[in-house]
Amino acid sequence: MPNSPSAPNVPAEFAAALESIRRTESRDDLAITEIPAPGQLAPYSAALSADVRPSHHGTDSDLGTGRFVLLYDPEGQEAWGGRFRVVCFAQAPLETEIGLDPFLADVAWSWLVDALEERGAKYSSASGTATKIISTGFGELAAQGDGAQIELRASWTPLEADVSAHVAGWGELLCMLAGLPPTTEGVSLMKTRRSARD
Repeated sequence: MPNSPSAPNVPAEFAAALESIRRTESRDDLAITEIPAPGQLAPYSAALSADVRPSHHGTDSDLGTGRFVLLYDPEGQEAWGGRFRVVCFAQAPLETEIGLDPFLADVAWSWLVDALEERGAKYSSASGTATKIISTGFGELAAQGDGAQIELRASWTPLEADVSAHVAGWGELLCMLAGLPPTTEGVSLMKTRRSARD
């Protein structure tokens, strides 16, 4: 399987990227595991799954979840502007009134940009969407009440084979969306949702 890290003839540049992913130090608040990578998007790929650990911030706290996919094409792709491309996803529930904030999407995107820049990640061609979801239960789900969540999907082109800073930035974003204190100063938090819906 060409996108498997253990497959023969893996390009040296992609092998170096895999090594950098595996040596990335993540926050104790996160449980990160390697998962099967999509095979149709690029000749080589690797993927991670992350979940915020409930034991690190109390049983009444909300969890966040995310995915990080590294794509690699030795020939490069014009749409990427390089040989690598990161595609990531992060999601967390919020208190309903925070979900109604008109600046919520802008804040979520700025957290990603700040997290990457704080770690010195070099990249170009960033794009993405931040989606606010407000829900109300009806019928048998009426007891759940109202709820909200933020979901960020993003992609960018790393300018280096060492992608450890990119993985760390994604992990920091996930923790911040889940309401955990940032590891850098000067960043305010959103209030996560703590309600009967959980």
